[in-house]
Amino acid sequence: MTIGCPKEVKVQEYRVGLTPSNVRAYVDTGHKVFVEHNAGSAIGFSDEDYQSNGAILCDKETLFKESQMIIKVKEPIESEYKYFREGQILYTYLHLAADKALTDMLLNKKILGIAYETIKAGNTLPCLAPMSSIAGRLAVVESAKYIQKTFGGSGILLSGIPGAPKGKITIIGAGVVGLNAAQIAVGIGADVTILDIDMNRLAYVEQIFGMRIHTHYSSRANILASIAEADVVIGAVLIPGAKAPKLVKREDLKLMKKGSILTDVAIDQGGCFETSKPTTHNDPIYEIDGIIHYCVANMPGAVAKTATLGLTDSTLGFGLMIANLGGKEAALKNQAIFEGINTIDGKCTYKGVCEAFNIPHTDTQTALGG
Repeated sequence: MTIGCPKEVKVQEYRVGLTPSNVRAYVDTGHKVFVEHNAGSAIGFSDEDYQSNGAILCDKETLFKESQMIIKVKEPIESEYKYFREGQILYTYLHLAADKALTDMLLNKKILGIAYETIKAGNTLPCLAPMSSIAGRLAVVESAKYIQKTFGGSGILLSGIPGAPKGKITIIGAGVVGLNAAQIAVGIGADVTILDIDMNRLAYVEQIFGMRIHTHYSSRANILASIAEADVVIGAVLIPGAKAPKLVKREDLKLMKKGSILTDVAIDQGGCFETSKPTTHNDPIYEIDGIIHYCVANMPGAVAKTATLGLTDSTLGFGLMIANLGGKEAALKNQAIFEGINTIDGKCTYKGVCEAFNIPHTDTQTALGG
């Protein structure tokens, strides 16, 4: 198969879909790999590194024209739509439930869209997990930064000091993002509360952190009580492939302390706060009713080298299987890849995406002809 790895074009996005060693893995198994000039140069992967590992360097137009499978990091944006051609495989983060225009493009061009975030192995999301870990950790780091008075925050040091209280961090969701956020929050000495609807997961969190963390069932009443006391609220909820539920409403902001922070890690899936809207690393925050919002849609891009290495370690094995067998055959033979399919032959196969836009749903097995 012919593989293409383009340079990412989102604002301040320096990650890359393939490292030079990944290229070597594809080339050694008989595939041809096109890499766009300077695709990884911002994080230390030079064109020479790619070329020495067997890549063919080219411009974006040539790459898309020649490639059967496109491997990216972020979902395509509108300026990239024109490069795709009918029947290509797109292997990347898609987050379609928050992007009707991209969904329409993939359906109209009959792209086989395989989303990192819905590839599921047992009860885990192996291609999402490394970025969720990074985003959870960064959520605390960025919140600690933007709560500073110089950025319009309340001026709280989340760790506290002797004689001054610790800052209070509320984390909504105890999945991978929430757990990683809690690790950093506890590590810096903050007063941490975590909420989730899975009591078994909360019991697990308590086992890990012992008496250093508060846990509550994620009811409406408990959310309101927690955000009223919090200096930072981190939204870490996930319904794979579907829009995130709006757990903090606009009217709830009046309960919060002025200058406190809402950090929405679920923004890729539409956000879990009603007042959330995607921001960029260039302009990461905005204020509504005295509450600072941080809603950067590609948080791990800030630590692009670490993020690229973590991501490509998790995506390479599935990518090689897709390249070796073809997209449809790989999905029929591997349940994780099967779960990753969102669009195929002009049909939407992921129920959460179909429900988000009220479009017809086709069973994946049926769409694959199995």
